Amino acid sequence: MFRHQGKSRTLKHNLRIATILSFVAGIVNVTGFLAFKQLSTNVTGHFALFISDVSNFEFWKGTVYFLFIFSFLFGSFLSSFLIEKFKQNRKLNVFVLPTIIECLILLSIAILSNTGEIKYPDLVVCLLLFAMGLQNSFVTKISNAIVRTTHLTGLFTDLGIELSQLFFPESHPNSEKIKSTIKLRIYIICFFFLGGIIGGYLYSRLNLKLNTLIFGAIILLISLFYDDFRYKLIRTKRKYKQRKKTAHNNGYK
Repeated sequence: MFRHQGKSRTLKHNLRIATILSFVAGIVNVTGFLAFKQLSTNVTGHFALFISDVSNFEFWKGTVYFLFIFSFLFGSFLSSFLIEKFKQNRKLNVFVLPTIIECLILLSIAILSNTGEIKYPDLVVCLLLFAMGLQNSFVTKISNAIVRTTHLTGLFTDLGIELSQLFFPESHPNSEKIKSTIKLRIYIICFFFLGGIIGGYLYSRLNLKLNTLIFGAIILLISLFYDDFRYKLIRTKRKYKQRKKTAHNNGYK
């Protein structure tokens, strides 16, 4: 999922990372809203509230929404900065660092919630938005801007455009490519929705509260090292087959 980059990426790779990360974003979105009554995966609503407060000359009240917006922006910036800085290092998967940081944030919030009452909920919301900024940035870069997983407004817009293009095959002859993109967007929407349902169930029904974020972190870690584990498994199988073949050939000598 994370190993293949640039031209080597296929629809299958993008589908895998899209489903995983949109599922995590759905968990974070619902958990953040149920815990703090704030959106934690996008900044559109926060920007509207910030403008509303500024227009009413309530500048200090609007500061918190500005911090929410800045947190998402800074997460996106840091993720891209780390990727650009280390992409020349061929031994390092440049997407590891942003993903690890996101996991640490989710785990830290969950652990903090178990130590007592959270005194600064707005700070936690900032951390969640920062984590989602990290995620949205690195998935955008790894997929060449094909996949975005933390908010649905642009997805529904693109989906509507692409569905309409299917009715005009003369203007848009590459229907297979359009259908594959539609499939990708539907997967993202469905898994974001599924992540939200499961996150809500874990938070409310099982009363896990902010510990729900641990599941998101675990899913991220598994997906991050999936490629490496799969690669090592394939290499081990090849070595085993090669040794078996060599031993078989030596037996006939």
